[in-house]
Amino acid sequence: MSGQDLNADNIVEFIADIFERRGAESYLGEPVTMSEHMLQGAWLAEQDSAPDVLVAAALLHDIGHYTSEFGTYSPDDVEDKHHDEAGGEVLAPFFPPVIVECVRLHVSAKRYLCATDPTYFGKLSQASVHTLSLQGGPMSAEEVAEFRKNPFHEEAVRVRIWDEGGKVANMKTRTFRDYVPLLQRVVREFRDRA
Repeated sequence: MSGQDLNADNIVEFIADIFERRGAESYLGEPVTMSEHMLQGAWLAEQDSAPDVLVAAALLHDIGHYTSEFGTYSPDDVEDKHHDEAGGEVLAPFFPPVIVECVRLHVSAKRYLCATDPTYFGKLSQASVHTLSLQGGPMSAEEVAEFRKNPFHEEAVRVRIWDEGGKVANMKTRTFRDYVPLLQRVVREFRDRA
């Protein structure tokens, strides 16, 4: 199945297949794989009694690392340097805006938290500190004001906190397959409202 054949009926299985084939890949110098990291984010969201859309956003926040799986994404999709924007773009046709924006903003939310919470930088993993420097560092006052204009910025901050927490070796979580019904429900509800 290519990215061009995707629709609301098969997108969740398509993503499940990516998780199963590529989830064991290393996660940017962290002690977890890509799938472990994303599953931990979803698990932490559940433990925080988050609504289904935020559990889904936490689960899918790094899907942009796999945009090549969705077919030709853009002419410069050779290296994934903006996985946040790329992830939001590939999910937008199938998932509600709150999920798309949480995925799109999870890097910005790290920069935001580093600018607005004096304790947050100390919670970053070594790899996260490194990527923060590549992503522009803490936001300026103007960037903070702009970030706060997004109607889903608070949800994106919550996803970012679960993202940072999802880097624990050997943490017990659900499997991706456990989340398939939740994801299918979210996609179906979004399609039916469109």
